[in-house]
Amino acid sequence: MDVLRPPLININGRIYRRNIVKEEHYEEEEDFSYMGPSESEALEEDETCDSHFIEQTDKGYRCAIDVPSVLYKYIIGKKGETRRRLEFDTKASISIPKQGIEGQIVITAAQKAAVSSAVTRVEVLVESFRKKQPFTHFLSLPLNDSKVQEGFQTFKDEVLRQCSQDHGVDESIFQNPAKLHLTIGTLALLNDTEVRKACAHLQECQSFIRDITEGKALLLEVTGIEYMNDDPAMVDVLYAKVSVKDGCDRLQMIADRLVEHFVSVGLMVREWDRVKLHGTVMNTLFRKDTTAENRGGAGKPSTSEREAFDARSILKKFGNYGFGEFELNTVQLSQRYSTDCTGYYSSAGSISFS
Repeated sequence: MDVLRPPLININGRIYRRNIVKEEHYEEEEDFSYMGPSESEALEEDETCDSHFIEQTDKGYRCAIDVPSVLYKYIIGKKGETRRRLEFDTKASISIPKQGIEGQIVITAAQKAAVSSAVTRVEVLVESFRKKQPFTHFLSLPLNDSKVQEGFQTFKDEVLRQCSQDHGVDESIFQNPAKLHLTIGTLALLNDTEVRKACAHLQECQSFIRDITEGKALLLEVTGIEYMNDDPAMVDVLYAKVSVKDGCDRLQMIADRLVEHFVSVGLMVREWDRVKLHGTVMNTLFRKDTTAENRGGAGKPSTSEREAFDARSILKKFGNYGFGEFELNTVQLSQRYSTDCTGYYSSAGSISFS
């Protein structure tokens, strides 16, 4: 890391510098310091603490903040060192529930500014380590209509019949037809409270989605295949192209608006300017991980130890293959690594177009 240009983190409109500190006999730890006024000025400014309510008690001041239990260990640190350092630096006491028990982290101190300073430091740690958590859910548009599944099965059978001699092509890298879908974006929802929050925000999107669709389902066609990388002889992901039958861009508008909304409320990280609408049909990740079909191309899987396949013959023979048409009428908040009674992903929430 360039010490003159350390990574910056934006928390509630403030910019913090992240410094990497290595201590003897202690695993690499991240230290956060506020880039703004001097310490005394920052403490005075923090008394207002916009993001959390600080209440006055008989013994001083107190603030309770919601933090998922999976993140407690990052605030505690190895042998409690991170918490001790936070308490020493801020002159506040930090009470953390037992690991695995959902609750609130309670910060107390004699001075309001000390509580506010500790809250800010904890928020920075939480925000930083949250970004390192694997995603648990994703917004999906199901493509598992029976007609599309039948078209996919025919595609799979014909590819294996005509192209199985090509390098890397075998049955294990095909998608599960019951899980065919478009991924709009991924979310790391770390407890039930965050899942409920995401479901509530999804419901808020229903009005603008119905404005886009005019309260009707969208007739989609799944036609043609394309590959992700630059070399058709070394492909990891082959996907089906999906579009609205009448040629309009309403599906793209829905996907982009959903991402915009979830990014604005802090539940999703924007990866691209526009959502790339694609339905994964073949993925070499499936070859190495039997649970990977539950990803279905959602997110960014590791590329280590993946054996690419030669897709040139498949593209030549099936480049314009038609998987079928169907009416799309729902957006789902799908749970990663899950299966419902239909074979699709378990849904934490959904909204309809009509």
